[in-house]
Amino acid sequence: MADKQKTIQKEVSMQGVGLHTGVQVTMTFKSAPADHGYKFKRVDLPNQPVIPALAENVVDTSRGTTIAKGEARVSTIEHVLAAAYSLDIDNLLIEINGPETPIMDGSAITFFKILTEAGTVEQELEREYFVVHENVRYVNEEKGIEIIAYPDHKYSVDVLIDFNSKVLGHQYASLTDLSEFGEQIASCRTFAFFHELEPLFKNNLIKGGALENAIVIVENEYPQEEFDRIADLFNKPHLQTKRGILNNISLQYSNEPARHKLLDVVGDLALAGRRIKGKIIAKRPGHYANTQFANLIRQAVKFEQKNGVAPRYNPDEAPLLDIKEIMKRLPHRPPFLLVDKIIHLDENSVVGVKCVTMNEGFFVGHFPEEPVMPGVLQIEAMAQVGGILALKDLENPKEWSTYFLKIDNVRFKQKVVPGDTLIFKLELIDPIRRGIAHMRGQVFVGTTLVMDAEMMAQLVRNKVAEVTE
Repeated sequence: MADKQKTIQKEVSMQGVGLHTGVQVTMTFKSAPADHGYKFKRVDLPNQPVIPALAENVVDTSRGTTIAKGEARVSTIEHVLAAAYSLDIDNLLIEINGPETPIMDGSAITFFKILTEAGTVEQELEREYFVVHENVRYVNEEKGIEIIAYPDHKYSVDVLIDFNSKVLGHQYASLTDLSEFGEQIASCRTFAFFHELEPLFKNNLIKGGALENAIVIVENEYPQEEFDRIADLFNKPHLQTKRGILNNISLQYSNEPARHKLLDVVGDLALAGRRIKGKIIAKRPGHYANTQFANLIRQAVKFEQKNGVAPRYNPDEAPLLDIKEIMKRLPHRPPFLLVDKIIHLDENSVVGVKCVTMNEGFFVGHFPEEPVMPGVLQIEAMAQVGGILALKDLENPKEWSTYFLKIDNVRFKQKVVPGDTLIFKLELIDPIRRGIAHMRGQVFVGTTLVMDAEMMAQLVRNKVAEVTE
């Protein structure tokens, strides 16, 4: 069964201080209609502007992810989005009366708990996924950053970090299923290095930073006077400390920093605007790389929306229907049988394959010096594949024929030549009623769309079959 979209059952609110701005804010989570996605609403600004949480709206990734629309901005959104995404929430309106989400304890656990309290409700529309069919890759060789999405049947994330740190070392974290996020990832806190604190503060960041909401890593030995000076800069109490963790607290996990980076990846990739089915492996990720990768997925989604998704065809796999079975279902015969295999067939769709060779009779005259498969024969081949779908529930399908009533919106995008393997994908636009089949068809060579069209046909019993009864 197809997944349905979800939103929250009831409105919930919370308060806290922004990590970088130090501003006290109230944030309210509200249910939203299907296909709404995640959106932030700045209720403290004139006209209360709404900012969709999408990769193209990212304007800053300095120690957090900031989105904007016009002059309205909301920063440090990644922890909120990670909690919502992990809880299977698709549509959410987040009202906030300030420029930054509250940092709370530096993790996503507070957001996770309050959204769990809000509950979820299923909506009418089906959820749309970005299914990874081909590897999607972002790389920055200079910084040693690489994020790759591999094909897989579900969403999972592996993260490797290396800050050349004597304290942290190399760390690895893994999330094999989103259901584990609340227990394994949500409570993992953000972190910073001691030597970064003063530059960050002078760059107008971490004004709301405290030992309660961040892990501070002391990489080198410093005199106590230096710790006291930084404490005074932040107006915090003096601490007796040494190399290691400034807070002098125990980490929840030995790899808590890597787990927090994984948390950030989940939150930032929510900006793709689609739930993902694929395995994500991120080496040395950060907010800039994460959001750039989310933008690559956004581009892939837009391409799919415009051109469709090519069905996967593995010639090593046995077809659902071979040529012998096809000839039992269709009345066509060589040289006018233009489908070789059926590799998928369900209630609403069918996928067929046609291998184009130089032996096709039409290449003799179309054209002798420049062989090209005629567009009308591409349409005919598509119609024959569609016939398999239209006739599949009939007791003796070969006794029936399908006749064109209408062909609309035909677009030829690339010529078809000998050596091409055509993959036909057809879907019912409307249920078949009174013998009328209305379908949309696409033809791919590899992952490239070469032709698409809408077709309407009528199913008619052959006169020969009627006479023999």
